[in-house]
Amino acid sequence: MTRSILITGAGAGIGRATARAFLAAGWDVTLLGRRPGPLEETAGGHPARIIACDVGDPAEVEAAFAQLARLDVLFNNAGISAPAAPIDEIPVEQWLDLCRTNITGMFLCARAAFGLMRRQTPQGGRIINNGSISAHVPRPGSAPYTMSKHAVTGLTRTLGLDGRAFDIACAQIDIGNALTDMAARFTKGVPQADGSIRPEPVMDVDHVARMVLHMASLPLDVNTPFVTIMARDMPFIGRG
Repeated sequence: MTRSILITGAGAGIGRATARAFLAAGWDVTLLGRRPGPLEETAGGHPARIIACDVGDPAEVEAAFAQLARLDVLFNNAGISAPAAPIDEIPVEQWLDLCRTNITGMFLCARAAFGLMRRQTPQGGRIINNGSISAHVPRPGSAPYTMSKHAVTGLTRTLGLDGRAFDIACAQIDIGNALTDMAARFTKGVPQADGSIRPEPVMDVDHVARMVLHMASLPLDVNTPFVTIMARDMPFIGRG
């Protein structure tokens, strides 16, 4: 039987690269994102289910998952960042917008996937949450993003516990400096803990895609609760 995966934030970056890896591997892939156009570009002519959905909208998420007869894996990937600034210079509206995607969106999609996996026959599945290096140590001026990724870690740990009774595994991939449009600024220079501005090493995003494919392909009695994949020389070890 062909295995199925739904990927949120599939219209760009890590979501796009991961979707293409699963399509090439012959999975039944559902691409979820705000706009159909980028999702169709991700599919690149391959057969894929395309669903336009705002992950922060409960009704839209419920309607999206209702279209699926079965789901083996959710890659809970959608997320946004915010410009670096001291907390008192961050507009509250910017904080609320980030939380809507990075926390509420993660919760809503995990909730929908968990319910579907719990009810389907045979029961079970795997949820892979996209965390971040920031789930361990912060960057300067990153309070909203760092807080959101710590929340993702809490979600991963809780689902990993609650899912045992229903054959649902939950894992998290913490990614550092994968070269996407969001991370392109790392190559030009970003603030460091010592106050300097320096460029940082990056890695090809396809390494992330292959790691997610490996995690998703494991049998359900095996789990990788937390995986870190990063550009080797980025300032992570030694940053905390």
